[in-house]
Amino acid sequence: MEMDFIRNRITELRVKKGISEYQLSYDLGHSKNYIHNIVTGYSQPSVKELLYLIDTLGITPRLFFDEETEYRNPILVQEIIDGIKSMNDQDLEAVLLMVRRLNEKN
Repeated sequence: MEMDFIRNRITELRVKKGISEYQLSYDLGHSKNYIHNIVTGYSQPSVKELLYLIDTLGITPRLFFDEETEYRNPILVQEIIDGIKSMNDQDLEAVLLMVRRLNEKN
């Protein structure tokens, strides 16, 4: 996996979340240029920092690195996953039926 993917993914998710580079840097407890330096290739986050950044964006590492969801909105996917975790089997079956029908239309 290339660093370009990571830099582009950070920018994509930050924009979808509607926060600035400065705000994300602040949320992570770093200087105002921290995210800017990463996405421009000036610096690279440690693995620990990258995992914290991914968590701050509100998704799992799996969704962050899943190239199949690269053109979808992984933040929404994560919200859906979180929302269905507490559903009973009957509700899960109803959601699955709805997903199947929507996929048939597309």
